[in-house]
Amino acid sequence: MSSSEPSAVKWISAFLSPRTPDTPDPSLLRASDADRERIVAVLVDAVTDGRLTPLEHEERVERVWAARTLGELAELTVDLLPPESQPFRVDSRPVTAFFRTETRGGRWVVPSQVPVTSLGGTVSIDLCEALLQSRHVVVQLAVMAGTITLTVPEGVRIVTAPDARVRSLKNEVRLPPGATGFAPDAPVIELAGFVFGGKVVARSPKRPRPRRRLFGL
Repeated sequence: MSSSEPSAVKWISAFLSPRTPDTPDPSLLRASDADRERIVAVLVDAVTDGRLTPLEHEERVERVWAARTLGELAELTVDLLPPESQPFRVDSRPVTAFFRTETRGGRWVVPSQVPVTSLGGTVSIDLCEALLQSRHVVVQLAVMAGTITLTVPEGVRIVTAPDARVRSLKNEVRLPPGATGFAPDAPVIELAGFVFGGKVVARSPKRPRPRRRLFGL
């Protein structure tokens, strides 16, 4: 057996084996008032356009403020919006793209391990509004001829695991304005696994343009 054969077997098994992150169920995380307000906003829209009756709206709002976990909140809008438009997502399924485009973003719970599999596909992961279960997130890559784009807040560290095989990484993540280095407690995104014939791009979102002054004011 040649030295390249074990690597090939490893790559193939990475695609074929089920990959479920070994992390706590995100639906059991405690909800914040900001999370509750996101749900209330959806319920207000729903009663305004007739998807909910006034009585249903009142009952659900009461359940919002009685809810303790993200899972309890998520149940209140599941029949009002499609999955991609939910106020937040509590599923921890791996991100998979086989010759297609897959996006994960918005208000979603990020486990400490995020399996990402791409075979000729494009994956976009946005962590700017996400809830991190850990300040050290491992993105376990299994990529062949695919593109992975990570959008993270300024000041997030992007590192590569010692045994990772990521041949093409473009790190464009900025430091916050005025910062000269990463904060000691800055979140860390660690890239593990392999990228063969593809690339990973990490970047920060565009900064808002400064407002123009009128008449010199």
